Amino acid sequence: MNFGIVLGTIVSTQKNDGIQGKRYLLVQSCQPNGDLLNEFHVAIDLVGSGHDEMVLLSQGSSARQTQDTYQKAVDCVIIGIVDLVERNNQFLYRKNK
Repeated sequence: MNFGIVLGTIVSTQKNDGIQGKRYLLVQSCQPNGDLLNEFHVAIDLVGSGHDEMVLLSQGSSARQTQDTYQKAVDCVIIGIVDLVERNNQFLYRKNK
């Protein structure tokens, strides 16, 4: 799993039948403290995340192991919204909302 920040929504009028009704989001990879990396992903949102939220990404074959994505043409899914990242009793990231 990796961290990412949701940048926006991707609209696709034509989708594979197996993934109809799913929301695509543009996500930029980030460090555990929220610092952005130069890597971007198109991810299927499974948890209702929103713009500027830090999320957990599952990629590759692991992305196809959820109930919604099993054996589908999916490479990246959002599986969690991050509220807090702590390391050695220090908060690296804390959700503002």
